[in-house]
Amino acid sequence: MASITYDHATRRFPGAQAPAVDKLDLHIEDGEFLVLVGPSGCGKSTSLRMLAGLEDVDGGHIVIGDRDVTDAEPKERDIAMVFQNYALYPHMTVADNMGFALKLAGVGKSEIRRRVGEAADMLDLSGYLDRKPKALSGGQRQRVAMGRAIVRQPQAFLMDEPLSNLDAKLRVQTRTQIAQLQRRLGITTVYVTHDQVEAMTMGDRVAVLRAGVLQQCASPREVYRKPVNVFVAGFMGSPSMNLFTVPVVDGGLRWGEQLIAVGRDTVASAGREVVLGVRPEHVEIGTEGIELEIDVVEELGSEAFVFGRVHIDGNRQPVVARIDWRNPPSKGQVVRVRIDPQHVHVFATGKEGERLGP
Repeated sequence: MASITYDHATRRFPGAQAPAVDKLDLHIEDGEFLVLVGPSGCGKSTSLRMLAGLEDVDGGHIVIGDRDVTDAEPKERDIAMVFQNYALYPHMTVADNMGFALKLAGVGKSEIRRRVGEAADMLDLSGYLDRKPKALSGGQRQRVAMGRAIVRQPQAFLMDEPLSNLDAKLRVQTRTQIAQLQRRLGITTVYVTHDQVEAMTMGDRVAVLRAGVLQQCASPREVYRKPVNVFVAGFMGSPSMNLFTVPVVDGGLRWGEQLIAVGRDTVASAGREVVLGVRPEHVEIGTEGIELEIDVVEELGSEAFVFGRVHIDGNRQPVVARIDWRNPPSKGQVVRVRIDPQHVHVFATGKEGERLGP
């Protein structure tokens, strides 16, 4: 096991106008589970492939443990990678697939059997060791790919969207198994996903990337409760945060007819407008506030959300609110909504959209 450090690591593809990964500074502690998350094309898979040695590093350094591996071959880095397409050999049994890397490394047959058996027990694969991959379900194949990584006893696991080919129910089950397994083994893990629910539920810390640039790296709770800019605020959370451009007035911010009090220090340098953010759970439906025309009602069993529109200063603004699942309103109904002023986020307008205030 070992820590991992990206030190101004940069990757620029030939002909590209901007780097795919731009001066990434990130330290991952020994035994930590770190999730790299972001939209398609943000550089998260490229960052992982740079760490694995599958992409060149055009600037900066990558360190595993106390060794600079920037120019090292993939086989010299002592890491194990799990891909989204499993990458299993179809003509080999489960046991042979899991032990193949050890066989290539010259490990004895008895040691291979021992390690494969231990990994199979961990992953509930003991009854499938003689089967070929085609006789397995998608979830079982992914567990075989995990087993192949485990038996190598590497310094780090690298996982590139390993659950993207699984159905929704199996994704939930398998992500729990991966998180439990990582904590049991204590091996440093870097996990790439575009699914922010996976990021929030699995990682010790979450690193959010945008256009090759690291935006924020913190615990899932901090990323959700205190996003550093508008991009992180809008990306993390399901449904995502409501974001409104509102005027700064005496006494605070004005959202329609509602005056939202914020500290003077928060908006001192903001100018005439700011971006006001509020999570769906902090949009309140009641007898006061702005009229919301409901377009869609999503009932999810234990919770429900409404998606609708409010009219402010002649403009229609979309709003998402979490509602009482026991008594949801109907599509097409008009209700009144207000923002809980104790749970607002304030950001600057402009390209960066940085957080203002505490």
